[in-house]
Amino acid sequence: MRVGLTDEHTLEDGGGTWNIDKDSAVQDTKGSSKSFPKPETRHLSEHKNIARCARFSPDGKFVATGSADTSIKLFEISKIKQMMLPDSKEGPVRPVIRTFYDHVQPINDLDFHPQSTVLISGAKDNTINLSVFTYRYGENRCFVFGVELTDIFTLCLKCVHRFFDFSKATAKRAFRVIQDTHNVRSVSFHPSGDFLLAGTDHPIAHLYDVNTFQCYLSANTPEIGVNGAINQVRYSSTGGMYVTASKDGAIRLWDGVSASCVRAIADAHGTAEATSACFTKDQRFVLSCGKDSAVKLWEIGTGRLVKQYLGATHTQFRCQAVFNDTEEFVLSIDEPSNEIVIWDALTADKVGKWPSNHIGAPRWIEHSPTEAAFISCGTDRSVRFWKENL
Repeated sequence: MRVGLTDEHTLEDGGGTWNIDKDSAVQDTKGSSKSFPKPETRHLSEHKNIARCARFSPDGKFVATGSADTSIKLFEISKIKQMMLPDSKEGPVRPVIRTFYDHVQPINDLDFHPQSTVLISGAKDNTINLSVFTYRYGENRCFVFGVELTDIFTLCLKCVHRFFDFSKATAKRAFRVIQDTHNVRSVSFHPSGDFLLAGTDHPIAHLYDVNTFQCYLSANTPEIGVNGAINQVRYSSTGGMYVTASKDGAIRLWDGVSASCVRAIADAHGTAEATSACFTKDQRFVLSCGKDSAVKLWEIGTGRLVKQYLGATHTQFRCQAVFNDTEEFVLSIDEPSNEIVIWDALTADKVGKWPSNHIGAPRWIEHSPTEAAFISCGTDRSVRFWKENL
């Protein structure tokens, strides 16, 4: 079976190999581990309740955080860096450029549109909100998904959805609200920006057309038990595949075109929840994390376990494991010690373990896609920015 990718990115059932022209940053090799110097960190802001999730924009210029207080904070990275300078002559810098209040229950996940200044959020109130966080300054016009502001405003009226006035740069409400049938646990934009996936309490990801907001479900799905709720869904870099991490401990790989399940690793984390999963940039591997305190690297073509990153305990929260921007390191959280743990991605050796500076273990960790920096969110309601000195 050929998965919906380009010819040089094809998965063949049985053969179990990926035909990739370039070498992967993560390979099944051994060698000396790289060092990871202690990063500089700074408290950015606090929510009024637990900070539950975070997401960087694809260009790395913004980061958003979501909270149990139902709010979303949007930060500008350049302002964060300015705030971290030892001698700032411009006075106090406020890195939060917008706060959105539109959900009525805790925020579960966030994502940025790959081309437009649109932020989506999924929450326990069964909704997916789309919010514009900037517009073309100097013009009293805004374009989202190629449609002018006034057209979207009319569309919202016709569909009887909540909306806000885009002409105000301080807008705090979503311009579009999608009502799902389940608790929305995770959201992910397709790289084209034309589709978005919602991982919910339903075992199959819900696919939405961004232009029509129609929802589609795959008709070709495996048997998934009653505990198959999706903790996280993420597209690959081309959108040819997506991965789901589920409460039943499984990692499942899906064709990005047909939405068919092309590989299921049913016991990826045993009977413990699989809490996160993400692709390497070359789409050869998937990094997963679970409540069995394991961080694992899987070869997509064969389903083979390639690496295990051991030495961090996470059994309580929806813990994340992420690569740094170059995929040389893997980062996750040790809940008992309240520390951030770093491994060399190639050797799987632990190369760093630093106090999180949160009161209580962090709930989420998210790395910038473009530079040596990451965000941590805490049960203590705080948001911290980490700048790596590599």
